[in-house]
Amino acid sequence: MTALQVRLSWDTASLALGAESIEHALLGREACPISVTRVGSRGLVWLEPLLEISTKLGWQAFGPVAVDDVESIIASIGNGTKHPLSVGDVEVVPFFKKQTRLIFSRCGVTDPLSLDDYERRGGLLGVRRALEMTQSDILETIAQSGLRGRGGAGFPTGIKWKAAADAPGAERFIVCNADEGDSGTFADRMLMEGDPFLLIEGMIIAGIAIGSARGYVYIRSEYPQAIIAMARAIAAAHAHGLLGRRVLGTAHAFEIELRVGAGSYVCGEETALLESLEGRRGMVRAKPPLPAHHGLFGKPTIVNNVLTLAAVPTILSQGAEFYHQFGVGRSRGTMAIQLAGDIRRGGLFETPFGPTLNELIDDIGGGTASGRPVRAVQVGGPLGAYFPRALFDTPFEYESFTARGGLIGHGGCVVFNDSVDMARQARFAMEFCAIESCGKCTPCRIGSVRGVETMDKILKSDGGPTQIVLLRDLCDTMRSGSLCALGGFVPYPVLSALDHFPEDFVRQ
Repeated sequence: MTALQVRLSWDTASLALGAESIEHALLGREACPISVTRVGSRGLVWLEPLLEISTKLGWQAFGPVAVDDVESIIASIGNGTKHPLSVGDVEVVPFFKKQTRLIFSRCGVTDPLSLDDYERRGGLLGVRRALEMTQSDILETIAQSGLRGRGGAGFPTGIKWKAAADAPGAERFIVCNADEGDSGTFADRMLMEGDPFLLIEGMIIAGIAIGSARGYVYIRSEYPQAIIAMARAIAAAHAHGLLGRRVLGTAHAFEIELRVGAGSYVCGEETALLESLEGRRGMVRAKPPLPAHHGLFGKPTIVNNVLTLAAVPTILSQGAEFYHQFGVGRSRGTMAIQLAGDIRRGGLFETPFGPTLNELIDDIGGGTASGRPVRAVQVGGPLGAYFPRALFDTPFEYESFTARGGLIGHGGCVVFNDSVDMARQARFAMEFCAIESCGKCTPCRIGSVRGVETMDKILKSDGGPTQIVLLRDLCDTMRSGSLCALGGFVPYPVLSALDHFPEDFVRQ
């Protein structure tokens, strides 16, 4: 009897919701034999655990599945009836169908730890192409694609890479910042758990481009499943000759080392990350010199986040013009937008830059899960601005957000309903900074503590308008004087809450 082919996510979200018990229930059946392939997440998080089964009609999905649903789902496949949890073909579900998947095309489909499976579905085309090109041609391709860093201010990747390639020195490093610490973000984790070879391929191409033979993946300790996936994928890449002294049999050498952080938010800042990699306390370095000139161990270093490096294989395999056709203005390619908070359909939505917040929150996300009106959305993590309904016509791209006092950051969107107290959210931003500050610069270390004290006075109606003037002045000092984005970006959530929701700062 032919085994029933089943795909079940081993993504952290699915595991947290009981995926392991579902696998045990599937494999514990005595009737129809079942072959279970553990895959990454499709990104439809509200349907996790998501079960996909190969049928005469193609792959059919069911979710969210509990252990008690397994028998009835298998029975419905056998007798051809529609199960209440049936989603049908995931790829025609509107949330999925409206996406343009360049980075996450294999997530939820391939065995994330099978290099053969990765190559069968288009993997390694980029690195093979890079091995045939000169360094200058690779750098020019990345520059022409319009790729910008997906972790912060959107700095052009081609410029960063060329600076490192041109810097004097015989040794260079590639550092992947996988310390994904922003609230409402999970794209890096999903990619590492669901398609780790894509990140490895991107890092190898970066190494070829700047003349580097060693890379580091700095991953947060809070991602145990991603750590396991990356460690196993790196080992498999070595076994198959993708990593080592001769990459795919060529003269190029490249090694990747996995390093695990210890829970510090500020280590997501590139220079603090480098300090941690060198074995010291994660504290921000003054710039200049930039890491591209004087980075890890004093050598020229590229620091890019997971999504930036994961975009590189597509650019090399399909060409700069192909990638550049997606997006708007100076924001090219696709962005992995993560919808979280009080939202009906939370998950990952990969799309070319350009959709408005209205489209993302209302049409794609389906509004709030609670049924209450949306009051605000915070884009860009805990240091991102709060946008009210009046700004929901803002296109999701770098320049439009900057023009309205916001930032895209890593693409996380956290939705708040009308019960939120925006003054308390402003206090939270200051408190978050006070807790996570590395303590190196005074505006961040002291300013955040004074910010909490000022917000407490406002919340207690102690000082009124005088305290609000002081809060604005404090934000200006932190923005202008902080060494890094932690202290420098705290004014985004505080001032946006104050500007767009002033009524919450008038306490009775």
